[in-house]
Amino acid sequence: MDFPKQFICASNEMNSYRHFVPAPYFRKTFFTDTADCKLRVTGLGFYRVWINGEEITKGLLAPYISNPDDVVYFDDYDLSPYIILNEKNVLGFQLGNGMQNAPGGSIWDFDKAKFRAAPKLAFLLECGRVRAFSGRSVKTAPSPLYFDDLRAGVRYDARREIPGWNLPEFDDSGWADALLCESPRGEFRLCAAEPVLPTGEELRAETIRPGRMRPYTPRGDVAHVTVPEDAQDGREGFLYDFGKNNAGIVRLKIHGRPGQRVVLQFGELLTEGALDYNNINFYPDGFSQRDVYICKGGEEVFEPPFTYHGFRYCLVTGIDEAQATPELLTYLVCTSAEKAVGGFACSDETANRLYAMCDASDRSNFFYFPTDCPHREKNGWTGDAALSAEHMLMTMNVGGSYKEWMRNLRAAQKDDGMLPGIVPTGGWGFHWGNGPAWDAALIFIPYFTYQYTGDREILAENAAAILRYLHYAAGKRNENGLVAYGLGDWCPIGGDVKPTLEFTDSVTILTCAEKAAFIFDVLGQKKEKAYALRLYSELRGAIRAHLIDKETCVADTDCQTSQAMALYYGVFDETEKAKAAEHLIGIIHDNGDFLDTGILGARVIFHVLSEAGESELAWKMITRKEFPSYGALIGFGETTIPECFDLPGEGNYSHNHHMYCDIKNWFISAVAGLRYNPDGRDPSRVLIKPALISSLTFAEARYDSPAGQIFVRWDRTENGAELLVRAADGITAEIVTPDGASRIHTGEGRYKY
Repeated sequence: MDFPKQFICASNEMNSYRHFVPAPYFRKTFFTDTADCKLRVTGLGFYRVWINGEEITKGLLAPYISNPDDVVYFDDYDLSPYIILNEKNVLGFQLGNGMQNAPGGSIWDFDKAKFRAAPKLAFLLECGRVRAFSGRSVKTAPSPLYFDDLRAGVRYDARREIPGWNLPEFDDSGWADALLCESPRGEFRLCAAEPVLPTGEELRAETIRPGRMRPYTPRGDVAHVTVPEDAQDGREGFLYDFGKNNAGIVRLKIHGRPGQRVVLQFGELLTEGALDYNNINFYPDGFSQRDVYICKGGEEVFEPPFTYHGFRYCLVTGIDEAQATPELLTYLVCTSAEKAVGGFACSDETANRLYAMCDASDRSNFFYFPTDCPHREKNGWTGDAALSAEHMLMTMNVGGSYKEWMRNLRAAQKDDGMLPGIVPTGGWGFHWGNGPAWDAALIFIPYFTYQYTGDREILAENAAAILRYLHYAAGKRNENGLVAYGLGDWCPIGGDVKPTLEFTDSVTILTCAEKAAFIFDVLGQKKEKAYALRLYSELRGAIRAHLIDKETCVADTDCQTSQAMALYYGVFDETEKAKAAEHLIGIIHDNGDFLDTGILGARVIFHVLSEAGESELAWKMITRKEFPSYGALIGFGETTIPECFDLPGEGNYSHNHHMYCDIKNWFISAVAGLRYNPDGRDPSRVLIKPALISSLTFAEARYDSPAGQIFVRWDRTENGAELLVRAADGITAEIVTPDGASRIHTGEGRYKY
């Protein structure tokens, strides 16, 4: 099926915080004498689709979240099970605003994007040889969804419902004709990313009690809006605590009174017992993760479309005590990364909880692509994505979704190679919010996707963009041959960035060039590989000349991040590594064995310690209960990994991020010792090298590779440990023993370790 790209809309009015425009319904009737009917459809920003009253939409936010000037996604459906032969059939659609029509006041300037317009619909219907597409024969009317936004939430007035609107026998003679409108400028593609769906995990509130909203203050650069209909809303109601932070929507089930206005305010924090959503203050009051439902009367069920929220708590106002039952709200946990391909468990409950917290953060932040947080921004921050690429690929089935998002990242790249800090973007993020550690997503994601899935195509698709970026970065070098542009060791513990930007940027471009050379080598691109290796050599020479004390083996500003990054990314020579590692260990001991990095240092420091034989120290830094540590977060009541390591009540930050979650990787690859395809070149090879942490009685991990599952478990014995390894046919495991010897393993076996 091709796509005629004929778009229609209900009107040219654009939704905003001050001017609500209902999400439009569309109807297309048709007759057919064959059940062989197929539909190709896109809605900008989002769509829902019904055939003869049956909803068949693939997921919550169909078709995708993209800049339509870059890429326009569509979906295909088989209508044959729903067709009524030789009688009237009807296609029903509802459109949401999504990326197409963001309301004003956003600090990311989505409301100023060139593509901004009222929601648009295009479809192609094929029944045998008969084809019909979106045009003037489509009818439209406003739906009861009178405000919707991906980030702010939705408002729905059930009194405006139109019974039977999507059924064949409905009389649409009073509906308006749809209008022809301008087509978007992006490339048209069938969406190959995994859909956003409920995971099947449905949470009921662990506690319900009277509660209130804490006074809310939007950011100074956010529009202040007064909505007359909100004047009647109180700030006291019933607080639902679902027990853990997550992402998704709620199912509201209520016996309502006609005109009863139910307000659902979502958040992840309590301050002095009150729901506090001031850390999500990028929106006007009334639009920060808030859904409004106006009842028609009787038994009513509502699940909000075209949005999702990140939350643990929901304060419900507008209901009475009799309505505040556990059945009122059901938390539908959602993600597009539901399938697990890896896992970890051990005998230590702290480590298991930390792994689960990381996993929840990863899934809460994967809605088609990795986002920075599921409540505040929902943006595809490239730095977060680069840091998390490996551990997400080790544990979740996200290779196909990464591949699709990379298409959007390439489309956002400027001709000179420059990249924005967020993807998709309407133009924001080129002048702040990017830089090498963020831009590295362009290289890291294809590199690690190839390592863990064997997908060579993702390398080929991104090779030209990677080369363009290397030229861009090379051109940013200063007189010392170093680079310093963009953001550095972000969200550092204690608040002070310790390594220089020149160091973290130069080392990041160094590893980007090394990984790019690997990619070009796999693709047989000799000239490109030679260029990447030359840039690598020049950068390494410049870093060693200006930012390394070769006599003392101390890097940059003598901090945990710079020393760990220099070791991890190969800045030190082999003869220097032992001394450099010894110095890093000394720095850590001098700091009381506490972590003292930002996100760039935290990504590498524990791996460096294990390589130096100091896994016990890494384990202590992660699991200890004293602050600052990961273990302390459990004591603070966190159920996901926060954006910053701060004491409770300090700072205005997200409590559901994934950029500090690489400890998942360390638990699997170091503690359990499962390292899949360690050199990236042989997907049939696994390295097994566990660290027998003294406080553990067992540890285990698995990875479901394209060639089959690898499972490893060690159990402590009186004289060491017993190692169990199971490898699918065709996979060879190299087991490295504590004395450095190795043996080759296939199939299933047990070994003294």
